[in-house]
Amino acid sequence: ADRFALIDHELLDAARALPDFTVTAQSLPLVRARPPLPIAPSPAPQPQFRTIPGPKGAPDVRIMVIDGTGGKPDSPAYLHMHGGGFVGGRVDQHPAPFQALAAACGCLIVSVDYRLAPEARFPGALEDNYAALRWLHGHAAELGIDPKRIAIGGESAGGGHAAMLAIAARDRGEFPIAFQVLIYPMLDDRTGSAVSTPPHVGRFVWNAASNRFGWSALLGQAPGLKTVPAGSVPARVENLAGLPPAFIAVGGLDLFVGEDIAYAGRLNAAGVPVELLVVPGAYHAFDALAPNARVTKQFRAASVAALKRGLGVV
Repeated sequence: ADRFALIDHELLDAARALPDFTVTAQSLPLVRARPPLPIAPSPAPQPQFRTIPGPKGAPDVRIMVIDGTGGKPDSPAYLHMHGGGFVGGRVDQHPAPFQALAAACGCLIVSVDYRLAPEARFPGALEDNYAALRWLHGHAAELGIDPKRIAIGGESAGGGHAAMLAIAARDRGEFPIAFQVLIYPMLDDRTGSAVSTPPHVGRFVWNAASNRFGWSALLGQAPGLKTVPAGSVPARVENLAGLPPAFIAVGGLDLFVGEDIAYAGRLNAAGVPVELLVVPGAYHAFDALAPNARVTKQFRAASVAALKRGLGVV
């Protein structure tokens, strides 16, 4: 079957240009060597980098801060986690969209340079992200933000990290989170191992073999086993009640589409308000690869609108 047959016509050129690539221990240095994309010039809010205290007994954590509040007191904040399959990615890989997002929402964005697997297995990255949440709450007054209006989110593995953080924050009961934005989130280690996927999904950008590598790197065990460390796999957490309201968006051809739809259904069943957007004909990370496509513009507009609602921005 033609693997391009179901792709949205505006996403075809980008798909055809993609190399056939699987993330493995051998290809990981290539993944990590990708240079960051350029920063948008002023008047866009400029990223600043700083270091905050890390988890107990662990290194300090580097963060990227983009202040789109214009100095308004009691502004909202968005705590962001980057993608990269748990094993790659960097805090400054796509600064321009977040500069635009900070300005559009009038919010402070903090993106976390969490530790990567396999060097840091679960819960290393979770504790780094939790340290950033603690820092945001603890410094809300000096940052000019309202601690009741802190949303969290991310793309791909970052969406998985955000879902893990929402669960940990609920369970620990220390720092409230207002909203979660999960963009094609990586939520279930069983996808592509214990659970097979339809042949037309996961053909581009992130495939089942890459998924097995990413999850095994994070968990320190083969993906899809009967048990996993508590809180490490959002899709396996039995009780989802009491989590923050969520926005979940994913392409219909993304490897994660099944697990993301299932998670949205479980959140809804648990009484958590959730909005689910499934984009037909779209593969993983299509918005980064085809930024000017009509579906990308709609996808981004829906994501921004959801974040604004979640932050109470009118």
